[in-house]
Amino acid sequence: MTVTRAQESRSATTRGISAYRGYRPPPGMISWAFHRITGLGVLLFLLLHIVDIFLVNYGPEVFNELLFLYRHPVFRIGEIILVGAVYYHAANGVRIMLIDFWPAAYRYERQLFYGVMAVFLLAFIPTAFLMIRAIIQAG
Repeated sequence: MTVTRAQESRSATTRGISAYRGYRPPPGMISWAFHRITGLGVLLFLLLHIVDIFLVNYGPEVFNELLFLYRHPVFRIGEIILVGAVYYHAANGVRIMLIDFWPAAYRYERQLFYGVMAVFLLAFIPTAFLMIRAIIQAG
């Protein structure tokens, strides 16, 4: 039985929105995007840190004036996000090295992605808990 284009479109519209599953990117694409985003976040912090250290040349007063920034609650939350970015970037970097140097690992890309997420969560959740507790106790 051949289905014409008109019948196909009619059946798709009668099924409604529930028939649309949407686009689901593969794990490799998701990990690539997260790897780039976390890398840019770490780079941004590194640039801020370079500027911070550069200000030491202008004397301790100028350097100490900038330290208020590091004590601000928004920056402290940013530090938690930074630690998460470093954890993910490092774990995903190991996944990338496995795929690059062991070609058979490409067949297990989905499992490696879930492994990276598991390692990230196992490392990040306790660290974030300790950092949040320190913020609350200091504040």
